[in-house]
Amino acid sequence: MHTLRVVFAIVFLVVIGFSVQARAQVTVTDLTGLAWMAGNWSGVQGGVEMEELWQVPKGNTMLGLHRDVAGGRTVSFEFLRIEAKPDGILYWASPGGRPAIEFRLIELKGKRGVFENAKHDFPQRIIYWLGDDGALHARIEGTMKGKSASEEWTWQKAGAGN
Repeated sequence: MHTLRVVFAIVFLVVIGFSVQARAQVTVTDLTGLAWMAGNWSGVQGGVEMEELWQVPKGNTMLGLHRDVAGGRTVSFEFLRIEAKPDGILYWASPGGRPAIEFRLIELKGKRGVFENAKHDFPQRIIYWLGDDGALHARIEGTMKGKSASEEWTWQKAGAGN
């Protein structure tokens, strides 16, 4: 019985150790892991010209801007900021110039980052990833009116004048 307790105690400590280690990997405080997002990106979806611009990481921030143009007119825009803090990385979204909403980086694996704010109405998650073809993708997801909802975008690297 004593041996069984020791085995359970060791297994428990190993599991806790892996859990703490996994959590520590999520608490990233260096923006260089998101540098793949930097650039001027553009695409067309449903007749809407989309642009997303991300500056390179510098001074613990990445500043971004999103703009949608349809029929020669701006139909939506969003100011974006990713900021490295001592306790993690935060993504701030300010759609249409409204007050910024915070999303915390919860996963960063290779060229894929997931930001989350479970208390926000919609979206609760923002996901960015760089595809094998070099395209930047973004997806928002969560619950809207009690139902699962999502929207996704794809952009290609654009020239400096776009």
